[in-house]
Amino acid sequence: MTGRLLVVLAAALLVTGCTADDDAAPEQPAPAAAPDVRTDLTACPEQPDEPAPDGELTGLSFSCFTGGSLDLGRAQGTPTVVNLWASWCPPCREELPVVQELADAAGDRLRVLSIDSQDRAAAGASFADDAGVTLPTAFDEDGEVTAALGLRSLPHTLFLAADGSVAHVQVGQVPSLAEFEQLVAEHLGVQL
Repeated sequence: MTGRLLVVLAAALLVTGCTADDDAAPEQPAPAAAPDVRTDLTACPEQPDEPAPDGELTGLSFSCFTGGSLDLGRAQGTPTVVNLWASWCPPCREELPVVQELADAAGDRLRVLSIDSQDRAAAGASFADDAGVTLPTAFDEDGEVTAALGLRSLPHTLFLAADGSVAHVQVGQVPSLAEFEQLVAEHLGVQL
């Protein structure tokens, strides 16, 4: 009976997503900014010097692993998908390679970025490298984005209009490129 209960509890955790309070979450805090870690991640792109109109994400700016920064309170200049993940989160580990597929398919019609959230920077960079992920990635040590949006679990994905306004927040794992393409078309009006 105890074994069956453990299986049911484990399945429930996988279905509901991951939170930083999970047992698998790192116990020691991550550094305030992304440290110098060896990685193949791309530097974050430059952003227009224009604030987003809704201000929902104002003040949320993060260092990127290999240069630059990501300021979610500014206009992106291009419709943008921002995926939030952590190396300790099993659904995130499944989803991040699909996010890379989206980045590869996006061309210049869509910007695809990610944020390693509530993680140790070295663990996040190592996982991204092991998974073959190269898309621009910022580091959010304290989970500021999830807190600002009132979310606890990971993964989730932000769909930002070119002006930086939040068009949609997808809570939970997106399991396929086709589903990401459908969400991009529906919420950002971009056909891939």
